[in-house]
Amino acid sequence: QVQLKESGGGLVQAGGSLRLSCAGSGRTLTNYAMGWFRQAPGKEREFVASISWSGDTTYYADSVKGRFTISKDNLLNTVSLQMNTLKPDDAAIYYCASAGSAFYTGRLLSTQSAYAYWGQGTQVTVSS
Repeated sequence: QVQLKESGGGLVQAGGSLRLSCAGSGRTLTNYAMGWFRQAPGKEREFVASISWSGDTTYYADSVKGRFTISKDNLLNTVSLQMNTLKPDDAAIYYCASAGSAFYTGRLLSTQSAYAYWGQGTQVTVSS
């Protein structure tokens, strides 16, 4: 059974940084693209960032470009999201997800439909 577990969320002041991690079990993440999504209260879940199975292609939502960095460690079977210069609008529950198809690298990675497995989320709160 594939499981994804996020960690690293918490409370941070605006302008601060957090690093989220997502550990996978039941599946070797090496061959699968990974993504991060977030959902704020009263809003739909939205795409944040994705990384290809090989780690050499990344996509970011415009709202986080230049501030967030997604990375993948195939040895540790983890994916991380480094979040810098956080803003109150970044506050949300952050979810990691693993693509349904191995070796997929297309732009559908910015959509939820590309992902088959999801973590339960980690809360990020940003105080102004």
